[in-house]
Amino acid sequence: MPSVKPRRSYKSTLRQEQARQTRLRILEAAERCFAQQGYAGATVENIAAEAQVAADTVFAAFGKKRGILQALMDLRAGGDDEPVDMLSRPGPQAVRQERDQHRQLDLFAAGISANIERTRPAADIMSSAAAVDADIAALRQGFGEQRYRNQQVVASWVAANGPLRNGVTTDDAAAIIWTLTSPEVHRLFRVNREWSAEHYAQWLSETLTRTLLP
Repeated sequence: MPSVKPRRSYKSTLRQEQARQTRLRILEAAERCFAQQGYAGATVENIAAEAQVAADTVFAAFGKKRGILQALMDLRAGGDDEPVDMLSRPGPQAVRQERDQHRQLDLFAAGISANIERTRPAADIMSSAAAVDADIAALRQGFGEQRYRNQQVVASWVAANGPLRNGVTTDDAAAIIWTLTSPEVHRLFRVNREWSAEHYAQWLSETLTRTLLP
């Protein structure tokens, strides 16, 4: 008698994909609800209604709103829901493998600019929520610390290919990169000053090059 295991595997894979699509739909709905109603004003029930799922489905997938916001930030930072570390993704790895420092910073500026374009709306939500919610404030601090650790690695990749500007240490370089690529600085240029995404990316590349390299 033929085995039915392949059919069971197929059904299992289909269920996993359906669950994945449901999670993505919930996160998209949550971002809209948070943007329209504020983090404090949006409820799990609001998000569930927007995503056209039961509230229990949202709780089962993410728990409370903190879990939803954390998952949303992870999704926007990575650009997808694959469980791949940020620095292991193709863009950062291209920066790592490049041997010309100027080209490294060009590649990095282009990649991180696109990343901030994706993440800043969620980062703005988190910033507002952190002002009134201690749990979100701690979550936001954790994201900031992780972002700094990533920039330490990027700085070490650049320093490995040649000297930095006189007096600039690798730790200095990490702090400079961390500050210039912050959501707050990005918002000042893109929203307050109404720069285009291209203008910001060009400014970032030129500023990093002038500040970090001889």
